[in-house]
Amino acid sequence: MSSTPSRTRTAPKSTPTAPRRATTNRRGAGAEQRRAAITQAAFDEFTARGFAATRLDDVARRAGVAKGTIYLHFQDKEALFQELVRTALVPLIERIAQPPEAGGSARALLERFAETFVNEVAGTRRGDILRLIIAEGPRFPALSEFYYREVVARGLAGMTRLIEYGIARGEIRHEALARFPQLVVAPAMVAIVWQGLFARYAPLDAAAMLRAHLDIIFGPRSSP
Repeated sequence: MSSTPSRTRTAPKSTPTAPRRATTNRRGAGAEQRRAAITQAAFDEFTARGFAATRLDDVARRAGVAKGTIYLHFQDKEALFQELVRTALVPLIERIAQPPEAGGSARALLERFAETFVNEVAGTRRGDILRLIIAEGPRFPALSEFYYREVVARGLAGMTRLIEYGIARGEIRHEALARFPQLVVAPAMVAIVWQGLFARYAPLDAAAMLRAHLDIIFGPRSSP
């Protein structure tokens, strides 16, 4: 009498349990926190020492991580600087370079740009990034090219659209400004350079200077 062979049961495929998903989420959050800490430490080191003199050992020490941890997130020091630009400046540039809404005043938009620049760039450590590019960009052309592509080109494209909008509305009379949008943003660059070199000797009211510049472009604002 033959015995019936027993059937082998196949274990069902396991699915991630809630504790396992929670552990994965915590690990992901921890990795993001370490990345943010590294980026912030790099910001401090780059602005204090400059790009050339900054060492990844010092960044790691300031961030409270092992040097090898940096390489888990960034290929090298240049990639770390690029991340700093992406997080500190690119979102701001994208916001202020938005196309103007139909019907709005071009002057009001430029006044908003000036206010944003003073409060979020010239009056903050973001200005240190631009000063670093001015000082060390010629020695590190790859950094200059990256900064131009990610920040300068986007900003000038947005400014050109705004100027063309102002010309179409009859608010801006000098059409050459559309060909040379650098003329519109030049006082902002002067403010950055002045703040880094001469502010302790001759403080500059960047907001007042930018308002005076807008008066030159649009004419004095009428009294209410």
